[in-house]
Amino acid sequence: MKKANWGRRCILFGLLALAGAAAFYQGLVTTFYTIESDKLKAGTSIRLALVTDLHSHIYGGDQSPLAQRILASRPDAVLLAGDIYDNVTPPDGVRLLLAKLAGRVPLYYVTGNHEYWTRDMDTVLALFAEYGVTVLDDRWEYASLHGVQVAVAGVSDPVRADFDRGFDPRAAMAEGFADLPQDAYTILLAHRPNWIGEYQKYPFDLVVSGHNHGGQARIPFLLDGLVGPDEGFFPKYPGGVYRHGALTQVVSRGLSVNWKLPRVFNPPELVVIDVRGTEGFSGDLSKSY
Repeated sequence: MKKANWGRRCILFGLLALAGAAAFYQGLVTTFYTIESDKLKAGTSIRLALVTDLHSHIYGGDQSPLAQRILASRPDAVLLAGDIYDNVTPPDGVRLLLAKLAGRVPLYYVTGNHEYWTRDMDTVLALFAEYGVTVLDDRWEYASLHGVQVAVAGVSDPVRADFDRGFDPRAAMAEGFADLPQDAYTILLAHRPNWIGEYQKYPFDLVVSGHNHGGQARIPFLLDGLVGPDEGFFPKYPGGVYRHGALTQVVSRGLSVNWKLPRVFNPPELVVIDVRGTEGFSGDLSKSY
C-alpha cells in the first residue's frame, strides 16, 4: 500500500513539475497567421514578421537565435512595432538585432512608450537610422513587397504628448493619414492596440501592435491575459487576431523576458503574418485568422 502511495506521489510531483516548466517556459516561439484580402490579386501574397516589445533583451548572447528565426521565416518585411529600445536596459540588444537584419530585409519601425521614456529620442532614432530602418511616425509610404505594392504607415505612441507639449496624437494622425490610398493594401504599425477606435477612422486593412505583453499571465483555455499596461485586468487585446469589420488587427505577445516579472503560460513570441490575395478568385476559399 505504501509503495502504491509513493508511486502516486511521484506521478503527482512529476506532473506538477511539468506544469511548472510549461508555465514558466521562456523560450522563443513563432506564431503564424494567414489573412486574406481582395486588394491583392489571387495567387499573390506577402509575408510580414512582427517584432514588438523587445525591450533591448538579448537572445543567445548576440541576438542570433532571434535574428535567425526572423530570417528563416523569409519575410518580405520586418515590422518593428514599438518598445524595441528600452528606457532602462542598455540598447546593445537593439544594435545587435538591427546589425543582423539590416540589408537583408526591409525594416519598418514605430515608437513605443518606452522609447519616449528614455527622454532622449534623438539617440533612439539615430540608432535606427544608422541601420537604414524606415521610421514611420505619423506618416505613410508605398512599398513593393514580393512584387506587391502596399502602403505602410506608422503612428507615434501617444505617450509622446507627455514630453512634447505641442503634440496631439489624434491631430497628427489626421494630418499624416489624410491622403491614404483607398485601393492599395494598407498596413499600420501602432504600438498600442487599445487605440483601435482611432485607427478605424482611416482606411487601414491591417493594424499590427504589441504593448500588452500577452496579458503577462495566462491560463490555457480559461484566461487569455491577466493584465495589460493600459487596460488593467483582463485586457481586451492581449495577443492574437481581432476583426473590426474590414480591418484586421494582429497583436503580438512581445519578445521581452524579465524574470522580475515572469511570463506565465505566455512565452515570448515572434509573429509571422501571411497576407494572401483573393482578387479575381471565384472558388470557395476558407479564411484563417
